[in-house]
Amino acid sequence: MTDDPRGRPDASDSQIDEESILAEYEAERPARKLSGWPRRVVQALGAVLTLLALYWVLNPLNRNVYLTLFMGGVLALTFLSYRGWGRSEIARQERRRDNPNLLDWALAAASLVAVGYILLDVNDFFRRAVIPSELDLVAGTALLLLILEAARRTVGWVVPAICVGFLVYGYLGPLFPDPFDSNSYTWSRMVGHNVITSAGVFGVPFRVAATYVILFTFYGAVLEFSGAGRYFLDLSFAAFRRSSSGPGRTVTLAGFLLGTVSGSGVATTVTLGGVSWPILRRAGYPAEQAGAVLAAAGIGAILSPPTLGAAAFIIAELLGVSYLEVLLWATIPTLLYYLGIILAIEMDARRYRTREIPIETPPLRQLLLRYGYHFSSLIAIVVFLVMGMSAFRAVFLATVLAFVLSFLDRKNWMTPRRIAGALAAGAISALPAAAVMAAAGIIVGQLTLTGLALNLANIIVDLAGGQLVFVAIFSAIAILLLGLAVPVTASFIISWIVIRPAFGELEVPAYAAAMFIFYYSVLSEVSPPTALSPFAASAITGGRPIKTMWLTWRYTLPAFLVPFVFVLAPAGEGILLTRADWQVVLIAIPLAAIAVAALAVVTGAWILGPATWPERLAFAVGAGALLMTTPIPVVIGLVAIVAGLLMHVARRRRLAPA
Repeated sequence: MTDDPRGRPDASDSQIDEESILAEYEAERPARKLSGWPRRVVQALGAVLTLLALYWVLNPLNRNVYLTLFMGGVLALTFLSYRGWGRSEIARQERRRDNPNLLDWALAAASLVAVGYILLDVNDFFRRAVIPSELDLVAGTALLLLILEAARRTVGWVVPAICVGFLVYGYLGPLFPDPFDSNSYTWSRMVGHNVITSAGVFGVPFRVAATYVILFTFYGAVLEFSGAGRYFLDLSFAAFRRSSSGPGRTVTLAGFLLGTVSGSGVATTVTLGGVSWPILRRAGYPAEQAGAVLAAAGIGAILSPPTLGAAAFIIAELLGVSYLEVLLWATIPTLLYYLGIILAIEMDARRYRTREIPIETPPLRQLLLRYGYHFSSLIAIVVFLVMGMSAFRAVFLATVLAFVLSFLDRKNWMTPRRIAGALAAGAISALPAAAVMAAAGIIVGQLTLTGLALNLANIIVDLAGGQLVFVAIFSAIAILLLGLAVPVTASFIISWIVIRPAFGELEVPAYAAAMFIFYYSVLSEVSPPTALSPFAASAITGGRPIKTMWLTWRYTLPAFLVPFVFVLAPAGEGILLTRADWQVVLIAIPLAAIAVAALAVVTGAWILGPATWPERLAFAVGAGALLMTTPIPVVIGLVAIVAGLLMHVARRRRLAPA
């Protein structure tokens, strides 16, 4: 194995094809490997789409005009960038060009024609929702079909199949038994509701894609092109290079930092794996455990402020709050998530007796002094939000700052070529999210048109007998099951429409319900049997995918119980930092941290050494009681944890002579 000039093992010697793995697991249909003039056309269109979003920040257009233009750009780029069938690997292996065919160009042209029709009479078009004209129906139907095909190409067939199912339900609603029955709606009514109103494909989800998502993906692209991603990895290696658990900690810290650049669990996992797997292997981690560390750290990217996943932007829009408030709500739960991961890593470092791996990197202080400016734009986002700026303008100014600071490093100057690359990458990176958000608008539209959302919420409350704890349990199960089939963003959107009314009936605050749904939507990424990040990690390490998946589940399981505090316990407001009474906050956070640590003992089966079932049971009881956060359960929880610890110490003393 060779090393790079900075002393890090070169992942390429391990024959890790990061691009292929990312294409395999990040989307059902991976993006093409374009070449020649089609590649230049796509990059130019992508740059234009990003520039349109930047122009909108500085000089806001009419909302309907902007969203229609953005829709046309997204659809055209998707058909040119994503294959309609097959996989890019086939073309590469057969040394064929992987460029768009005639059908792809026709679909791209049809997308522009459909949105062009809308733009010709944009103001009147959006007033004809109840009685659309024949041409409106043609354009609307074409747009729905194009959106479904774009979603199929980017995230697979499940999301469009669900959309079609809801459209069919709009026709056949009266045939369903009570309480699932509904009125029957004509195709004209459904097209009008889903295309010509703000309740469907041009609704909140797509508005988020056209504003928050595109701006943040461009910001991430500028950070990547200016060398921030590489710097974050270097910083992580320098921070934990002198301990046996250092490699695992390095991956965790790097996952947290890289999340600011990628915002994707699978992308962060693959990026980490390409660099870190050789080090984890040399430290003594078995392939499956190393894969679990990579996947757990990668999933944290979607939870890490200040660039959370797209669902967090939707929360800000749905609740009408500042994005800063959403960041504030996410801060403590994110730290609790990483606390559980770090404790699991410490346990495994002792279980597998991992070794310290000397890595030649510049001293931490030198890295911070020389390249610490990469953090400036991240801090600036928060500062701008605190100053009262909109999230759009805050990320725009942070992007400008990152661009200017790139000139502090000669190797990473934002040259015209890099600027063009970042503009194109910003738009192309947003395509899967934009396509699935447009498709999710069909689901939202049908749920609201038919009234099914309210019916499903009533069913959940009735099944739970009106008990909040059972509503939370049923909701968590439903979100996890939904997350097996659809991406995080779509899972959140659908769950919000259905589950939020159920929590609302039991007087759970909207922000608490939103964060509960958000975290379970994210955690569905590691839930069996379709956990993409663990499978991507196993492809890198060569470990068994199923075992890697279950170990990742074990690493992240403590985080699965924390969201229950949001909706069940008074301290939930403290953990989300929404209480003005700081006494509640100061009590809630330590209790939640102790509970997460106790759950880590339960799942990791380790305290000072291997933990027995009675000891783990005591910690499980203690963790569950602490999460209730009321005085009597807290006392019971602390007593149970102390009892488990005393049992463990006494047993170790008895076994010490042996």
